[in-house]
Amino acid sequence: MKLMPKSQPGLFSLLNLYQQYLTCRRNKRNTLNALSFEFNAERELGALALELHHKSYQPRRSIAFVVAKPKLREIVAADFRDRIVHHVLIERLEAIFEPKFIYDSYACRKNKGTHKAVVRVEQFIRKLTANGERGYFLQLDIHNFFMNIDKNILIGLIDKQIRDSKLRWLARTIILLKPQDNMLQKGDWRLFAKLPEHKSLLNAPEGKGLPIGNLTSQFFANVYLDQLDQFVKHTLKCRYYVRYCDDFILLDNSKERLLEFKSQIETFLAERLLLKLNPRYNVALPLSSGIDYLGYIIHPHYRLVRKRVIDNLRNKLNDFSSKLYVQTAKDVIQINYDYPLLASLHATLASIWDICNMRIVIVYLRVYLSALAG
Repeated sequence: MKLMPKSQPGLFSLLNLYQQYLTCRRNKRNTLNALSFEFNAERELGALALELHHKSYQPRRSIAFVVAKPKLREIVAADFRDRIVHHVLIERLEAIFEPKFIYDSYACRKNKGTHKAVVRVEQFIRKLTANGERGYFLQLDIHNFFMNIDKNILIGLIDKQIRDSKLRWLARTIILLKPQDNMLQKGDWRLFAKLPEHKSLLNAPEGKGLPIGNLTSQFFANVYLDQLDQFVKHTLKCRYYVRYCDDFILLDNSKERLLEFKSQIETFLAERLLLKLNPRYNVALPLSSGIDYLGYIIHPHYRLVRKRVIDNLRNKLNDFSSKLYVQTAKDVIQINYDYPLLASLHATLASIWDICNMRIVIVYLRVYLSALAG
């Protein structure tokens, strides 16, 4: 007997909103917005379902703050209620766009990520140099990418693939939103002062710019740059290409061919996506010099972890230590069995285990644990 596939709940149904609420709540449950929503979750979800059904839904005020690591960035975070809507939208869009994306795009996709992108680059290096041939790489990124995404171009790319009028309306509502018109700035004001003007959504050109920090923006970035992916793979016919967000690498045995690729990519980005390459990358380099990419220095037969990754690990472990071990009196240390915090520590160590040289991690953990014991 052939089993029928489970049907999806209606896009704006209460069941679908509840399912996406549970997904959204996993990582945001202890925030003030999430707790406030959860207190009246049934009423909030019902009201949200009606607003979406009648197309009267409007996103609420966003929160903006600046982070300093790994570099100064403005984060614009949506209200928890709006995050649920983002999950509703992206779940449906992923089902449509994922089969169309190329394999070697690694940002914000299921079963992808930085570690797999680095492994893929390693595989390409070995293929290019397998017979003792010289290989070269060209590393490129896009100047001020998120602030220069053209909303009309993005809407056109979405509309081209979507027939559902409700899905189109919701995508347009989120894309056309200007959170900078109703944005609460929080955090260290000194960091806002240090942030370059062109890095802030407040200064984005008219009709351009998506907020960094939202699930929707990360997905829309992949939709936008899929045009570049298809051009590189099918028009330029570059066999060895890896992209993580707007940071991408092309590899080839010919330095001249890579520079020709760069010239054609510049033209394509300017004409089709209204984007520019970052001018800091101008030359094709030999693979033997190593590729500085996504936290690693990648060589043909080994990779090194950048010092910044180890420093971040040290800072995170110190932060966990201060929360898990509390000195209540002289020579008395209280161990705080905070299970959510321990789960977060486990996740941090698991991610480090995946990406770091194991000998480095083990040696550092031994020193760190010895210091705690002492």
